[in-house]
Amino acid sequence: MAHTISAGFVIPPLLRGIARIFHTHSALLQLKYSALCYCTVNGTMKSERKADHLERTANNFRQETRSSTILFYRKYQSGQINVISPAKVCGITNESETVKRLRLAITNKDFAFKAGQWVDFFIPEVAVVGGFSICSSPGLLEKEGVLELAVKYTPHPPAHWIHTQCSLDSEVALRVGGNFFFDPQPADSPVNLVLIAGGVGINPLFSILLHAADFHRNQDSEGNGYKMGTVKLCYSAKSIDELLFKNNIFGLMNEFPEMITCSFHVTRQSSQTSEELQPYITEGRISEKELEQHVSKDTLWYICGPPPMIESISKLLENFGVPTDCIYFEKWW
Repeated sequence: MAHTISAGFVIPPLLRGIARIFHTHSALLQLKYSALCYCTVNGTMKSERKADHLERTANNFRQETRSSTILFYRKYQSGQINVISPAKVCGITNESETVKRLRLAITNKDFAFKAGQWVDFFIPEVAVVGGFSICSSPGLLEKEGVLELAVKYTPHPPAHWIHTQCSLDSEVALRVGGNFFFDPQPADSPVNLVLIAGGVGINPLFSILLHAADFHRNQDSEGNGYKMGTVKLCYSAKSIDELLFKNNIFGLMNEFPEMITCSFHVTRQSSQTSEELQPYITEGRISEKELEQHVSKDTLWYICGPPPMIESISKLLENFGVPTDCIYFEKWW
């Protein structure tokens, strides 16, 4: 899981700006962060008080040495480590009425992530750390030096900043984290994937879907490397307008018609579904029957969405006889 860590002795101006947010150790301890995500793999879900992002993800992998936040901050101040990577906003689009899609240019050549992971999101003028799942593929970062985030509007300071103040060339900083990912190696046996998304829980699963498509392209063009199996995406949202990345997903289905399939579900659609979308849209939640037909010993299940959805689907899969070590989930809040 470990990433390559880049050591350095000069903190760039952007990171010095972030350092000023945490100008004393006491201030660091007093800062309250709001949670946007919490990642758990093959774990037991328990109800708990509403914790902040850093608390929720304290036991998750991060692109840093394992140390307390204070120790990390001391090393960061002294320039002993440089794992918070500067980034610049190079694209902003409206993915829906409530979701903005950011494209970020990464300047740190050692920055890397696995499909499904998230980033700590640092904004120089905002003393709250966000947590946003990456929705692009590792291949896009390797080829173009960029990654993408899709952020739904909330009053939470980082999300509010993205929707109200963020502009082209805005400077932020990122740090990779998360134990929820799909990262097969060339010698690994082929597996099929079932990706189950609820609402904006599509973000990490879309990254995994894009990563799987890259494996198919590489296999077709190079004939070597990891041999990807089939991918089935089951995606549920309140309405068609809230189904993110629709055009991208349709494009992948057309590019790999036998290998990538998707079913869209809407639970509160009020308007008429357009004729071109009708074959792909089902009104109502993802059904037990639909999931059961994909159960096999060669299938891995990735689930991301609201906690109640994850709890019910995980229990359903276990009732189908799916081993718990084949079920991966991430809760978003």
